[in-house]
Amino acid sequence: MKPDLLFTFAADMQQHTFTVKREFPGKRQLVWDCYTKSELLDRWFAPKPLTTKTKSMDFREGGHWHYAMVDPGGAEYWGRLDYKTIRPIESYTALDAFSDETGAVNSNLPQAEWDVSFLDEGARTKVVTVVTYATAEDLQKVIDMGMKEGLVSTLERLDELLETLANR
Repeated sequence: MKPDLLFTFAADMQQHTFTVKREFPGKRQLVWDCYTKSELLDRWFAPKPLTTKTKSMDFREGGHWHYAMVDPGGAEYWGRLDYKTIRPIESYTALDAFSDETGAVNSNLPQAEWDVSFLDEGARTKVVTVVTYATAEDLQKVIDMGMKEGLVSTLERLDELLETLANR
């Protein structure tokens, strides 16, 4: 990550949330597109060395994104995001869950609600993501699974993609 770009990760065990604030070197429309278009998500939404593949995406209220993170050996880790509200280029909320290849939610793993906001900062965009779990135990479980480290790597990939897109 470039040292001049804001990055904070704060967990609040009492509220069962973690909040990520992250600046990106790009205009808000471009950053929004990277979060909401499967062809762009597939290029960054996984920590290295994993890759992402979309099985289906319908970015609208009531729609979903069903995807897999794939490790170099070919193992697939499925997830789905069910979109609740969308305010174009400003924010969206969604339910996030681990799933199987068919899209069935894995109720044995924590589920969360994501609230993602996009703030115009001139040549940069600040994305604020608040993730809320049902319990502090669920939050602790994903932290123990490496959520912060995974997010750092994943968001660095978005930096790389934005740089590539800006140089076109």
